[in-house]
Amino acid sequence: MFTRRNLRLALATATAVSLTGGLLTLTTGTATAAPAKYAADFNGDGHRDYAVAGYGSFTVTYGTATGPGTTTKRFTQNSAGIPGTAGDAGGFSDGFGEDLAAADLNRDGYADLAVADRTEKVSGKVSSGAVTIMWGSATGLGSKATRLPVQAKSHLGFGNEIETGDFNGDGKPDLAVADGIDTVYVYRGGFSQSGTTGAVTKHKPSPSVTDTLEPTGLVAGKVTKDAATDLYVLGQGYRNEKMTQDAWFLRGGSTIKPGKLTKINNSSPDYDPTGVIADFNKDGYGDLAVSDVPYNKSAGSVVVVRGGTSGPTTTYRLSQSTSGVATAATKGDGFGYALSAGDTNGDGYADLAVGVPEEKVGSVAVAGGVHVLRGSRNGLTGTGSQWFSRATAGVPGSPTEYNMFGQAVRLRDLDGDGDKDLLISDGSDTGVLLRAGKTGITTASARELELRAAFPQ
Repeated sequence: MFTRRNLRLALATATAVSLTGGLLTLTTGTATAAPAKYAADFNGDGHRDYAVAGYGSFTVTYGTATGPGTTTKRFTQNSAGIPGTAGDAGGFSDGFGEDLAAADLNRDGYADLAVADRTEKVSGKVSSGAVTIMWGSATGLGSKATRLPVQAKSHLGFGNEIETGDFNGDGKPDLAVADGIDTVYVYRGGFSQSGTTGAVTKHKPSPSVTDTLEPTGLVAGKVTKDAATDLYVLGQGYRNEKMTQDAWFLRGGSTIKPGKLTKINNSSPDYDPTGVIADFNKDGYGDLAVSDVPYNKSAGSVVVVRGGTSGPTTTYRLSQSTSGVATAATKGDGFGYALSAGDTNGDGYADLAVGVPEEKVGSVAVAGGVHVLRGSRNGLTGTGSQWFSRATAGVPGSPTEYNMFGQAVRLRDLDGDGDKDLLISDGSDTGVLLRAGKTGITTASARELELRAAFPQ
């Protein structure tokens, strides 16, 4: 993701993992043991599991044939086998679990979970940061954990953002890690529980591209049509004495190649952007949808960067002023605050769920809601889009002031029938499940789930 940080409007999201059904799949290849079916199947039972990001902790809900189950487990750095020390007893000063990325990193048939902590003190270096790999097993995630090797440095913020993908196209999952300054590290597979990894390369744009780019997000996916996963680095740039919001493209391959830098906002950067890669126009190339919440006095927008043969091409912008979008753009709505992609109506085009957590619903301020924008041969449009809030018939609950419905969204098959359902969360640890139907998302049989829509994309 693809990510909004916890305690910033109380939202934690994470972007990583295998994308299916209208999205472009990250491949983990084959090995002596068959790789996990899903990038987040931590116990190897063939069902997707759900690791929900937190701040000082993360929580795993194990999946069943019909979706999320009732077996959950919460982890902090006080949990057995996890290296490091919990800050403030897992409280607000501890970034452990703030960003998560899943893949079968050692290819043993069980998905593993990379857990970021940009605040971790390492070898006496304050906020050096760390990334811990939690190893999957027949019983799921447990006490086996390994810290990713990196040279400690005060205020490096290693683990500021993380993503998984096969970035060199060799069939082994890799791990991309951004620090809090200017560099993205790509650790090649294979990974082992003893702490070894493949080769590590470092990437940052040259001065000819931008004066500076501070990473604030990573988004992985298939943009071009080759075998390798590509990577967008979202960040705060600085050019001509102005702050900008940018998306820098790194093309995957045997050698990761720096590509085009695309301006998302030329004056007011989104300091905590979110994004997702999907094929919205079904041309075989992955498009980047990225938030630009500060746009138009924080009414918000989403910028789509079209994919092409060598990476990013042209851009277009969608907002609540786009024709067909149900609600009007007003100051502070936060359109684009949360994003997730998937084919909701089976037409082969990826659609986009867009959270608008500060939208006024009727007379209720900051009640929030979610738009689902349709993909088409021309890309995303407002035509045929859907709007859901607590005031929508069939949605549980009623609009509540400052509820911020739509803080987190996920389009995933959450009931095991193959369709991409919509899970919507507010400031709580629960979600509202809206199932998919032949014409898109429906409120029929809508229900509450004990699951926050903040698991890896």
